Amino acid sequence: MDILNYAFMQRALIAAALVGITAPAIGTYLVQRRQAVMGDGLGHVAMTGVALGFLLNTSPVWMATLVAVLGAVGMELIRSRGKTSGDVALAMLFYGGLAGGVMIINLAPNGSTTNLVSAMFGSITTVAPEDVTAMLILAAFVIAVTIGLRRQLFAVCQDEEFAKVTGLPVRALNLLLAVTAAVTVTVAMRIVGLLLVSAMMVIPVAAAQRVTRGFAATLGLAIAISLAVSLGGTAATYYVDVPSGATIVLIAIGVFLVTTALSAPLARRRAGAARAAEQVCTRDDVKL
Repeated sequence: MDILNYAFMQRALIAAALVGITAPAIGTYLVQRRQAVMGDGLGHVAMTGVALGFLLNTSPVWMATLVAVLGAVGMELIRSRGKTSGDVALAMLFYGGLAGGVMIINLAPNGSTTNLVSAMFGSITTVAPEDVTAMLILAAFVIAVTIGLRRQLFAVCQDEEFAKVTGLPVRALNLLLAVTAAVTVTVAMRIVGLLLVSAMMVIPVAAAQRVTRGFAATLGLAIAISLAVSLGGTAATYYVDVPSGATIVLIAIGVFLVTTALSAPLARRRAGAARAAEQVCTRDDVKL
């Protein structure tokens, strides 16, 4: 495979694999919590971090991570403590982050809004060796949180009041979930782009939900779908010369449509099996 003969494609495929694993890993919790659009807000505010990276001549990935984490913490504190609703907090992140990024990038030496395009929509040629290192570290954090604390996070996303009664540190877990979402956004920045990362948090999860039962099964299938879509879309970008982020998202939507088509007969089969089991139980009760 000639695609592996180029160092930039090797880096791009590694980055795509990390996106494929981390995005649905955190997205499953966000969908469960009905905060599917959180990735959009964090993606917008991360653009301020990217612009700061250009202005200060530092790593855009690490600077975007820092700014996105601060934005996520601020949003969660507003949601949990203030009178402002979560939707308003997200709106402030959307527009304030985008405006801040555009303003700061024009203050940078030789800065222009064109410098933000690759971060907004993704580009396989922008993945540098230091970016891969940063993404590996950030992805390890996301996986450790989403897998290692899956029971606690699921309980908080399912029912906060019940989680409080059981003694879980709900506020700390909410903050950790928001921070992990922010980290995931910056992991996906180079391949999918900040404006499309939310799609990879949501679409593979939605596709998996069509054909699975239970949280663990949905999480596992969502990661498998996302990983295949991310790697396939990145490879397609190399051969067809199309934007990586848009390609990956469109393939993911295609997978969602396929699983939606398959879910109807699968649901009928399950319903038939349930009715048959109920009839067997009824006959057994009559015999008794």
